[in-house]
Amino acid sequence: MKKVIVACGSGVATSQTVASKVNRLLKEKGVDAVVEAVDLKSVDRHLVDACAYITITKVSKEYDVPVINGIAFLTGMNQNKELERLIEAINQAK
Repeated sequence: MKKVIVACGSGVATSQTVASKVNRLLKEKGVDAVVEAVDLKSVDRHLVDACAYITITKVSKEYDVPVINGIAFLTGMNQNKELERLIEAINQAK
């Protein structure tokens, strides 16, 4: 199953909220993927076998997977755009 990582500072509150919402949205769209919440310190380790990274914080590093704006899922602003980017990343992953 394809994996998506969501990260915030502690990996508890905000990332869990976004992961839960994204899991629900993907299920509604019939997309088969699992969304996991992690803390920022362990992002690199979890991205090894992930197809996308949803970030709650500003990213200054380059990653080998598409980086999706997690704030969109918190606020609802541009949520559909970011969800479509995420679905495209999942569908293009091997």
